[in-house]
Amino acid sequence: MTASTNFDAILADQRRSALRGAVLVCSIVAICLLSLWITGFFDAQRFIESGPAISQLASEMVPPNFSRWQTWIRPLFDTLAMSIAGTALAVIFSLPLALLAAPNTSPHPSVYFAVRTLLAFMRSVPEIILGVLFVAAVGFGALPGVLALALHSVGMVGKFYAEAIEHVDPKPLEAARAAGASPLQVILHAVLPQVLPQLTDVTIYRWEYHFRASAVLGIVGAGGIGFELMAALRLLNYDQVSAILLAILACVVIVDSIGAYLRKALK
Repeated sequence: MTASTNFDAILADQRRSALRGAVLVCSIVAICLLSLWITGFFDAQRFIESGPAISQLASEMVPPNFSRWQTWIRPLFDTLAMSIAGTALAVIFSLPLALLAAPNTSPHPSVYFAVRTLLAFMRSVPEIILGVLFVAAVGFGALPGVLALALHSVGMVGKFYAEAIEHVDPKPLEAARAAGASPLQVILHAVLPQVLPQLTDVTIYRWEYHFRASAVLGIVGAGGIGFELMAALRLLNYDQVSAILLAILACVVIVDSIGAYLRKALK
């Protein structure tokens, strides 16, 4: 085969790859546009008719009313506590499940499949639905919020942990097993040192997410600042609604800043 033939074959392969990529991108764009059309995004008349209502709502939300700010301090701390407690529980249960859901650390393929299915089921139920169920089970307050966050996040965090464990360098694992290390020793000395930075990033990100989710869970009676937000909405006190949203925004910025600091400190 001549050099010219090789060059032509390389060009043809590149053209096929480019064509496949173009088809894939066009397909994704088409699906996105179809989804926007199905959901009514291109209905200009609907946006035009909603203009007066949006203007009226905006006028009622400005200026924000911070007259009850002292009553929001405790709910904000409850929301923060919910996010931390939910994250802690999620990590405690996610790590052992992740080890069972990773093919290179799972003791048997059937265990791997069963735990993967369990994680998929746990993350398929939204926190808001779990919050409603736990409020009905254990009553109002922060506890159902913590349980809802933890249960849903085990499915998500466990999946991320398992994928990180799945892609570790296999050589340290093989060396530890060849030296006669037990499965626990292999995990402690060959697996966890490799994935600890990734697990840390996932955990901090999940905590940041939990603070936002905790505010939403309060709407269904799971305590926190979301409960105050729902009360203001029911009374049509939109100026207080905007004030509570600004308070939540300030707390989210603080939590994100703490998360960024922890990432740098734990590297």
